[in-house]
Amino acid sequence: MASQNYKAWSVVTSSTTAFTVCFMVWMMFAVIGIPIKQTLGLNETQFGVLVALPVLTGSLIRLPLGMWTDKFGGRIVFFILMLSTVIPIWLISKGTEYWHYLVTGLFVGVAGGSFTVGIAYCARWFPRNRQGLAMGIFGVGNTGAAVNKLVAPSIVVAFGWAMVPQIYAVMMLVTAIAFWFFSYTDGEHTAGSSAVTVKEQLSALKDPRVWRYSQYYSIVFGGYVALSLWMTKYYISEYGFDIQTAALLAAGFSIPGGVLRAIGGYYSDKFGAHTVTWWVLWVGLVCLFFLSYPQTDLTIQTVTGPKTFHLGLNATVFTIIMFTMGIAFAIGKASVFKYISDDYPHNIGVISGIVGLAGGLGGFILPIMFGALVDITGIRSSAFMLMFGIVWVSLMWMYFTEVRPMSEAESRRHPEPIHYT
Repeated sequence: MASQNYKAWSVVTSSTTAFTVCFMVWMMFAVIGIPIKQTLGLNETQFGVLVALPVLTGSLIRLPLGMWTDKFGGRIVFFILMLSTVIPIWLISKGTEYWHYLVTGLFVGVAGGSFTVGIAYCARWFPRNRQGLAMGIFGVGNTGAAVNKLVAPSIVVAFGWAMVPQIYAVMMLVTAIAFWFFSYTDGEHTAGSSAVTVKEQLSALKDPRVWRYSQYYSIVFGGYVALSLWMTKYYISEYGFDIQTAALLAAGFSIPGGVLRAIGGYYSDKFGAHTVTWWVLWVGLVCLFFLSYPQTDLTIQTVTGPKTFHLGLNATVFTIIMFTMGIAFAIGKASVFKYISDDYPHNIGVISGIVGLAGGLGGFILPIMFGALVDITGIRSSAFMLMFGIVWVSLMWMYFTEVRPMSEAESRRHPEPIHYT
């Protein structure tokens, strides 16, 4: 009979693999949406809606999925969730009208809810001092966004975009079956064993800490999802790359955003969720400051006549800054969930569902706003200007609700000595 430690790591491994495939499917329109946009003649806002709509479903379903995970256990919920997406994924390849893709995208978006199920499912197999690492490893499944950018463009070029959802549908079915055989049921969370009522679960919405953590996650995860959806097209529009090169460069942001999440879990266990999240937001703010500057030609009058200078990030510098921000967001995604495992050890499913919903809604709303801002202003870097403002507001909120109260409490515990002269 398998040991508890073996079961725990088997659960983490199978769940992480399943989540990676789910994330690939969730981010699919980031690549196939580009040829669909060209075929249907969509504007930037319509493209934003197309790529973001699956994120909406994946966000809204996270709260009920978290509640069901607490009540019925993660294994059965995860398995049924994956099976439910197979047919909608396949049907995307049969679409011919804009509304076809919007409707099928809504159903496919259910795959994005897998995060809430898996994070609670994995956390319960480990003691509290190792939950950050376990959740961080599971979060590596976010690299599905990068894998999608590496795999899907090659399929599009070789066989056409319609082949992508067909291959992904088969992949999802195989993954669901493999997950069932390599995962285990937690005896304390079998069907119906939880006595927690829906009312008790939803009472968490009254806790201001939950709303604060939701705000943080709407940046580190919502921003990650939004930029993962937007970057391939941004490289094509801003720097003139083809779809394969653009997707490869865009993966430079997505890869660290997933792979390094485990490191974020480790540092959160070691230094605490607050400290790690504080510095993650500061790094994000600095990166977004430089990313926000649009391509500019500046003409000045000199003694020898007018001279024009070009200011703006070239593709290399832009990619390096995006890579840096991807690292920060990866660590931040883990640190926010460390807050949850510390503060709500017996209610992880529903709290992660609420926070995950907020993060997913950020990933849904931001791409639409990115497209609208480009249509309105004509400035592609306006997407980063918007995110800069959001991060700045979050830092202020964190300062007044966490940093300053902690400093004041420390001062009361260790008052300054009085010096007599």
